[in-house]
Amino acid sequence: MDNEAVRQAAERIKASSTVVVLTGAGISQESGVPTFRGKDGLWKQYRAEQLATLEAFQRDPELVWQWYDWRRGLIKPLDPNPGHYALVEMEKRIQDFVLVTQNVDGLHRVAGSSNPIEMHGTIWRVRCMECNQIFENRDVPIKILPTCEVCGGLLRPDVVWFGEALDERILRTIYTSLQKAQLMLIVGTSAVVQPAASFGLVAKRTAGAFVIELNRSKTAQSFLFDLSIQGKAGELLPQLLDYIDL
Repeated sequence: MDNEAVRQAAERIKASSTVVVLTGAGISQESGVPTFRGKDGLWKQYRAEQLATLEAFQRDPELVWQWYDWRRGLIKPLDPNPGHYALVEMEKRIQDFVLVTQNVDGLHRVAGSSNPIEMHGTIWRVRCMECNQIFENRDVPIKILPTCEVCGGLLRPDVVWFGEALDERILRTIYTSLQKAQLMLIVGTSAVVQPAASFGLVAKRTAGAFVIELNRSKTAQSFLFDLSIQGKAGELLPQLLDYIDL
């Protein structure tokens, strides 16, 4: 860990009144959340990419719900880690703080982040296929098949599946924040999945933001950012907070 780089990053954060943070799977993995893709994604004989689609749900909703129920069972007992809690404290110290996450596990909310933008939705909400009502649901196990308490329609996980577009209102909110950011912090993401992969460059080019990347290893975009620090989010973020509070 480069202590001088962490100190420099903290000074930049402390001097910024408008900060956008983007988190990815890396911060959740430190709490024990599997990625559900790659080698962690195999459930029975299926991969995540085969199940997390509207087509799969329409073809066999019971199978897809069994998979999500299994995932919810793995995630529910897990706790936020020191990285999540450090972001909660950082939010209290910064005038205009926006947290955007690609994760659907809900751990930022559990930690106490006031209004995280969950750009891919959350595994703890369900949405009706008929009336489009959205409900929070933390039942584990969940009733399969779950139905809407308003109209009786079939409920689906309120997440963005492969092949589905992100919510335009959420994207507008994110881009508005990026376009006025003085600093952007990118935590635990490999920066390969669009549109999140371009957020750092958007902030840098449209707002002149100072962009800091925290990740276990360098990414394909590390050389484009102002600082790239390698290490665990659960260690780096609390250390940043300590320097900010000096």
